[in-house]
Amino acid sequence: MMQSEMIGAIGKRLPSWKVLAVAALLLSGGLGVYVWRSHVSAQAAKTETVAPNVQSVTALGYLEPRGKVIKLSAPMSSGGTSRVDQLLVKQGDVVKAGQVLAVLDSHDRLQAALVEAQEQVKVAQSNLAVVKAGAKRGEVNAQRAEIGRLAAQRQGDAQAQAATVARLEAERQNAQAEAQRYELLYQQGATSASLRDAKALTLATAQRNVQEAQAVLKRIQMTRSPELTAAKATLDRIAEVRPVDVAASQAQVDQAIAAVQQAKAQLDLASVRAPQAGVVLDIHTRPGELVSTDGIVELGSTQEMTALLEVYETDIGKVKLGQPTKLFADSRPEPLFGKVSEIGVKVKRQNVVNSDTSQNIDARIVEVRVQLDTVSIQKMAGLTNLQVTGEIQQ
Repeated sequence: MMQSEMIGAIGKRLPSWKVLAVAALLLSGGLGVYVWRSHVSAQAAKTETVAPNVQSVTALGYLEPRGKVIKLSAPMSSGGTSRVDQLLVKQGDVVKAGQVLAVLDSHDRLQAALVEAQEQVKVAQSNLAVVKAGAKRGEVNAQRAEIGRLAAQRQGDAQAQAATVARLEAERQNAQAEAQRYELLYQQGATSASLRDAKALTLATAQRNVQEAQAVLKRIQMTRSPELTAAKATLDRIAEVRPVDVAASQAQVDQAIAAVQQAKAQLDLASVRAPQAGVVLDIHTRPGELVSTDGIVELGSTQEMTALLEVYETDIGKVKLGQPTKLFADSRPEPLFGKVSEIGVKVKRQNVVNSDTSQNIDARIVEVRVQLDTVSIQKMAGLTNLQVTGEIQQ
């Protein structure tokens, strides 16, 4: 419109051929401006189209030592509870694997039980040595003397009885001579029948006494003495080392040794030891206190820190092992770096929430572990449970 008005005004003052020239010039200038603007718009659209499209998976998480945080507690005592007697570490201490961190109040009692069990081993071993050695020499000699005494007594009894037999035999012979003499006198009428019969009765009595004495002597000679037999059996028993007695004594020794091992195991439970090298992150129970439900101490290996990210289950398919990851923390201006080292296989509910409550949802997630690089580990050593935001690069 403006171009037409300008051409009309110029036409009133210039010849027609000049008017045509001016009009052509104005038209070409307008066309150039239009083409230039179209080119600029196309370039801008093209620039927006080819802009790089960098994608990443974002997830909340927190830092924790490799191997996770370990809460060390104490075994339940016979009374149902345990009390800390000594605490040998403080928060921040670096400990070695197997180092004693705390001692329970049952330690002294269990130590005394171990000493008693060790003494029982000594007693059992002494009894075994006695059994293997057999009876004491004095006991053997005394029993042999008893056997000799009983044998001598038996021989003496036999000799005494033989003397009795001899005496009675002499009396019988004398009675026989008297009976024969009075029988002759009776036949001659020099004595009465009563005296003859009395002498005959005396002879019969003497013969009977001799027979009885001879029977006693024979019994003494032919029959073993019960006392002598028992004495010999006792000697055999005390002088013999029976394998069954040795085995029984050895079993008592083995039982006592097993009791020592059990006492040692019980005593070891009275000391709380570090299962691995690490740093004492927190202390939950002090000396004199009952062991709390959170245990006694928390232990972690802060020299190898990792980040545990909670990735939404809808994004877990985009995560692969080895993917580079950036980690951001509100308390740290510079980012941390690492790589995906582990991808969970179980879907869980979200535990880490955003400080902006409007963005928190009841989501289902899969845990992804990121291994920090050396520089990031040095920066974050000791900051267990620090909340971070991770960007897993595609």
